Amino acid sequence: MEKNSVVIVGSGLGGLLCGYILSKEGYEVTILEKNHQLGGCLQTFVRNKCIFDTGMHYIGSMEDGQALNYLFKYFGLTQKLNLKRMDLNAFDVIDIAGEKYNYAQGFDRFADTITSYFPKEKDAINKYTNKLQEIGLSLTNLLAGKAKPGSTGMASFEHFYENTHQYITSLTNNYKLQNVLAALNPLYAGHPNSAPLYLHGIINFSLIESSWRMVDGGSQISDILAEGITNNGGKILTKSEVKEFSANEKGEISHVLLTNGDLIEAKYFISNINPEKTIELTGSNLHRNVYKKRISSIEQTISIFSLYIVFKENEFKYMNHNCYYYNSDNVWGVETYSPLNWPDGFMLYTPAVSSSDVYAESMIAITYMKYDELAKWENTTVEKRGDEYKKMKEQKANQLIDKIEKQFPGIKNKIKAYYTSTPLTYRDYTGTINGSVYGIMKDCNNPLKTFILPRTKVPNLLMTGQNINLHGVMGVTIGSLLTCGELIGFDYLLNKIKETS
Repeated sequence: MEKNSVVIVGSGLGGLLCGYILSKEGYEVTILEKNHQLGGCLQTFVRNKCIFDTGMHYIGSMEDGQALNYLFKYFGLTQKLNLKRMDLNAFDVIDIAGEKYNYAQGFDRFADTITSYFPKEKDAINKYTNKLQEIGLSLTNLLAGKAKPGSTGMASFEHFYENTHQYITSLTNNYKLQNVLAALNPLYAGHPNSAPLYLHGIINFSLIESSWRMVDGGSQISDILAEGITNNGGKILTKSEVKEFSANEKGEISHVLLTNGDLIEAKYFISNINPEKTIELTGSNLHRNVYKKRISSIEQTISIFSLYIVFKENEFKYMNHNCYYYNSDNVWGVETYSPLNWPDGFMLYTPAVSSSDVYAESMIAITYMKYDELAKWENTTVEKRGDEYKKMKEQKANQLIDKIEKQFPGIKNKIKAYYTSTPLTYRDYTGTINGSVYGIMKDCNNPLKTFILPRTKVPNLLMTGQNINLHGVMGVTIGSLLTCGELIGFDYLLNKIKETS
């Protein structure tokens, strides 16, 4: 066993980023992935010659000099990704109870656009955009080494304790504007009683700074990172599911046991899977009861139903923006739907492809779906759920298509084929609890409960992924730096990133 050997369980974005960092620093890296395809939420699939993303919809802050661009240069991504910038004047189009509003890129343009809908609310809108930039600056300061991560830095940051809904309503009494400013809460499954302002702020800051689509799918990120890891001497093993983290008499992890019976030893171990599942795999005696209770009591974010549409050739125009639809004037209540009125809202977009800028090959529509609705199929596996399950999916698909038809009359006649995925699909392919779309639910009322540090009480076991720090591409990237910083030093790592830029 090498002195600096590390096993990473899970090849989602966090696992791949950690694998890249550590392999670049001379660690002997082995990444274990239970599925045949890498990437977690970066995974794509092909149907009718169309590439579909399972989780990567758009990313922000990728213009030269912006935070994600700066970070991705270190990972060799900025130089290689095939990106398409979204519409500057409307990267997102929000439809709230039939009234449409555009989200524009750039803070001045964004403020001017929203003010055009609410001319009497200019001061409130400017305060809001200033707050987003203040929160974004905190991220910039962290990357520049001016702010420390962890319990004495990021976790004490005031916006972790602020409530998004309360902050927005404090700016204005205009109910419509309140909902417009909160309209992207499906990107973090926001609840009005608990959604932290830092979560809302980082996501909205990043997308308003600049918004981009991956051309021909988000799996290019995992492909580039995997190539970098193997070039650095690392190994990536697919179809390698971990059954157990085994400990020695010192209370350290000595090896992982795979379901095929193989043992893989290492000096360090990083889990890129859900913290609750990590505890299950390590054995209860290695973690304090208070820690186990805290982790198991954290609420998981809701799951989603996705509809993947293939269009007839040259029938539907490509849209260089996303569309968010809400049936009612309250953007916060979508996850509380009853099955009878589902869906209360949804998001859709036409993926960017290299073959055409004029016509869309496909469309992806996403809406909330409760895991409880699938209880009768909970113990089934992919492609083995039965005819009743298939009928349920078809019914859900038709309900969603009916809603889409109202927004785009005649679109039904342009559909060549469609496919679907449910919370069970996400559970089985991403390993999240109940198909949770964003992992644990962050809570501004008790942020320390839901802020999980990368270092565990097991001396050589670390965690990474969407449950550490933040979810999303930006959040997971920062989380990977925090995780690897525990081994090689956070300041050292930031300096390495600066050298690349």
